[in-house]
Amino acid sequence: MCLADGMDETVRRVAGGENRAAAVTWEGAVNAWRISGDVYRMGRREWLTETGWNQAYDAGIRTVIDLRNAGEQSPRETDPLVRPEVLARFQILPAPTEDPENEEFRAICRPYLNDPAAYQDNARLFPDKLAAVFKAVAAAPGGVVIHCSAGRDRSGMIAAMLQDLAGADDHAIVSGYQAAMRGINERHRTQGVPHAHERYLDEAALAPLLESRGEKVAEFVRQLKTRQYLLRNRVTDQELSTILALLRGRVTV
Repeated sequence: MCLADGMDETVRRVAGGENRAAAVTWEGAVNAWRISGDVYRMGRREWLTETGWNQAYDAGIRTVIDLRNAGEQSPRETDPLVRPEVLARFQILPAPTEDPENEEFRAICRPYLNDPAAYQDNARLFPDKLAAVFKAVAAAPGGVVIHCSAGRDRSGMIAAMLQDLAGADDHAIVSGYQAAMRGINERHRTQGVPHAHERYLDEAALAPLLESRGEKVAEFVRQLKTRQYLLRNRVTDQELSTILALLRGRVTV
C-alpha cells in the first residue's frame, strides 16, 4: 500500500495536516485519497498505469465503482496501456450519480456538478442512483475505490456521505473535500492539455473557494442525514452494516 510515507512532491504540495495520512500514490492515480478503512476515492481510473493497478491490488482493492456517465468513459490517447489480464482482477461497476439529460439538473449544474452547493439537489433528484452506489459498495468483494472524472465533486459527494456514515466530524469531512479540491487544482497546474472549463487557481483565488465550498459539504451531510436518507431509499440495515465494516477496515481478501 502506498500512502503518505511514500508521497512524492506533488502529493506533498496538495496534502496538508491530517490529510497527509489519507494521500494515496498508486502510480498514475490523480487526486487519490483514502476515505476511511478500505474505501478510497480518485479521479478517472484510466490515468492509472499498470504498476498503479498492481499497487491498488496489493492495497486490497478488488472493486472499482465508476460514478461517471456513459459518455465520459472513453479512453484518451494519453492514457497508459494496461494489459487486460491486469484489469481482469478487478470488478469495475458503473454507478452514475446523475442523469445529465434531466432538465432541472442541467439548469442547476452548468456545465456539470462542480460545487457542493448543488449536492442537495443531486440527492433530491436522484435518490435511486445514490442508493445504487451504496448498494454497490455493500456488495463489493474486498476494498473499494470510487471515482468520477476529476475525483472532486461526484466522488466528493459520495465520500462525504460515507464519512458521515462512519461518524466523521465536520472538520474531517471538510478537510477531505478540500484535499481533493487542491488535488485537482494541482492537476490543472501540471497537465499539458488545458481543461475545457477550469484552470489552475493560485492560493489567493483558491483559498476563499476552499472555505465556502468546504462549508457547503458539511452543510450537505448535516441536512441530508445520510443513514436515514439511505434507509428511506431502500438501502438495508444489513447493507449499511457491511459498508461500516469496510469503512473500519474489516475486510479480508
